[in-house]
Amino acid sequence: MENGAAQPVIVAIDGPAGTGKSSTSKAVAAQLGLSYLDTGAQYRAITWWMVSNGIDLDDPSAIAAVTGKPEIVSGTDPAAPTIAVDGVDVSGPIRTQEVSSKVSAVSAVPEVRARITELQRSLATSAEKGIVVEGRDIGTTVLPDADLKIFLTASPEARAARRSGELKGSDVNATREALIKRDAADSSRKASPLAKADDAVEVDTTELTLTQVIECVVTLVEEKRAAK
Repeated sequence: MENGAAQPVIVAIDGPAGTGKSSTSKAVAAQLGLSYLDTGAQYRAITWWMVSNGIDLDDPSAIAAVTGKPEIVSGTDPAAPTIAVDGVDVSGPIRTQEVSSKVSAVSAVPEVRARITELQRSLATSAEKGIVVEGRDIGTTVLPDADLKIFLTASPEARAARRSGELKGSDVNATREALIKRDAADSSRKASPLAKADDAVEVDTTELTLTQVIECVVTLVEEKRAAK
């Protein structure tokens, strides 16, 4: 098809933490001129709002009751993705350990997932040139009709090393334990668990450099776009 590049393409990239998902997704989107959405940031944003407002996070019904209150806006420019809650930029505060430790509990609440999923779908369908959406349940639940689904994996050791590189002064073993615990929570939750879609392409990033992962994914997207 001559003008294949004009076809919007929706790319879902899933996988556990520390597989290089964010770096890969941002770079691929930037290289191909697509929008970019970090769905994890949206869950962190709603968690940050709940923590800031003193919601009892041990009570799913308390979480469900206020799910519709915060206004969450995601900027989808891969060069400078933004996330705001009620008009306040929260890209820094949502990365704290306090939010990280509570995001699994908040995102397991079905009402939260329904609200955020709706946000994600509207952003994906309104992206003119297409979008790279990264998360844990994009290919399975959020965008089951995505043009291309990729599932990134890596060994727990490789992921912990990468994650502790990102989290200043953290201990690799503690990070590895936290990752395994988070995977277990995300994979076993009833609402949209972390899972690989049947039609997803699995890319094991354990032995690959970030540049190699990006090249691999760009090639997959270009093949898919050419076939559209």
